[in-house]
Amino acid sequence: MAISKFPIVFFLLSSVLLCSSVKCEEEEASAVIVLDNSNFTEVVEKHDFIVVEFYAPWCGHCKKLAPEYEKAAQVLSKHNPPIVLAKVDGNEKTNKPLTDKFNVKGYPTLIIIRNKGEVQQEYTGPRQSDGIVKYLKTQAGPASFEIKSEEDAKSVVDDKSISIVGVFSEFSGTEFDKFTELAEKLRSDYTFAHTKDAKILPHGDSSVEVPFVRLFKPFDELFSDYQEFEVDALEKFIEAASIPLVVTFDSDESNRPYILKFFQNPNIKAMFFTSFTSNKIQDFKTELHKAAVEYKSKNISFLLGDPMTSQGAFQFYGLKDEWLPLFMIQDNTNRKYLSKNVEPDQITSWIKGYLDGTLTPYKKSQPIPETNDMPIKIVVGESFNEFVFESGKNVLLEFYAPWCVHCKKLDPMLEEIAVALQNDESIIIAKMDATLNDVPDEFEVSEFPTLYFFSADKKREVFKGGRTVESITNFIKKHKFPPTAEPETTTETEAVVEAVAEAEAETVKDEL
Repeated sequence: MAISKFPIVFFLLSSVLLCSSVKCEEEEASAVIVLDNSNFTEVVEKHDFIVVEFYAPWCGHCKKLAPEYEKAAQVLSKHNPPIVLAKVDGNEKTNKPLTDKFNVKGYPTLIIIRNKGEVQQEYTGPRQSDGIVKYLKTQAGPASFEIKSEEDAKSVVDDKSISIVGVFSEFSGTEFDKFTELAEKLRSDYTFAHTKDAKILPHGDSSVEVPFVRLFKPFDELFSDYQEFEVDALEKFIEAASIPLVVTFDSDESNRPYILKFFQNPNIKAMFFTSFTSNKIQDFKTELHKAAVEYKSKNISFLLGDPMTSQGAFQFYGLKDEWLPLFMIQDNTNRKYLSKNVEPDQITSWIKGYLDGTLTPYKKSQPIPETNDMPIKIVVGESFNEFVFESGKNVLLEFYAPWCVHCKKLDPMLEEIAVALQNDESIIIAKMDATLNDVPDEFEVSEFPTLYFFSADKKREVFKGGRTVESITNFIKKHKFPPTAEPETTTETEAVVEAVAEAEAETVKDEL
């Protein structure tokens, strides 16, 4: 079963997005069009704008989204012109060409398709019906629309989302063209508008010279201005300015886009978790904000998490409630640093210790087993060096997840192989739960199960063959060190010589 970045982020957000079992039955009058590989192209080519959800029947996130998606479809079907919502069962094998085409790695994945299929963008908007409707109405129209009055401005700028407004003396010229190009590029992520009158905008008293771009946000300083009109520079400004100095990880739906951005951005991640009902919560918020301002130039992003909401993150990182309040830093090499039972006045000094290189990395690991005498050895984070890197042996290692069906099917095969090879002391068959132990950077685990062979001469090979006892055993024999000696063979000439010699020997015996 493949995993990817987006599913991992959804795993971190699981307690925010995943509900208990929801019964979602097809209604006779459903406004959502059902597509599959046989009718997909025909339907898409009939529409200049259509939204397609790729779902799986077993997916909890899909079950939660289904009634909201249906409500939105009912409303949008009455829009002028109608906005069409459709869905594809990505779990159906016959639809695999579609999931491959749109690079679907997790469910649900929503794709906005424009111009009869020529342009595709991933949907990144809300998951509630009202939010879906509002978001898609703006997406179906022009990438940026004109603000002519204060009422227009109020419809664009609100206290829940980010909006970007370009202020120009004329709606023409290089700067305006660059702005509209950017709006088209980022329209699925942000709301864009343009105006000739800066005074009708919130915070309208501005000494900034026209043209300029104003980014409105419901956090920190509430708006940021920018005057560089190269598309790449504008995009970098927007990405940096659209994440709060301290992202809040809680159940508030409006925070969801910022949480996603936090986990997807390449910055060093400083994550602080404490109960939001703590009598010290305001002190923690104050100290985190001070640290975020002080270390902004160091490319460190900050997050404040409510442990009740972020249990997915706790499980993913191997954290425990008894460590609260806790602070964790994850750097760009995937190393993690952990401080437990933190006080507010320790935050800034602890970050300084990280930057000075005085902190010891934290490794997520299960306890080392007290006994490990079964044919398949158990490897954990703390024993990885001993069992793999420093063992001096040939190690076939399975990275698995306890919930993975394919891993469970593989178990008896590995058991059979381990028993068959147990007399070869140069070979170890082992497994590691990759959900409860940190996987070293040298091993890329993008799906479960993943099999690696680490040879005695420290060469690393990933197994990509058929999952059978024979193919895995042959893979081990091919890559083990030293190689298995081939049985001696006798050439045809050598055989004739030996036969003649034997015949001569027999003649001599007879003569004697």
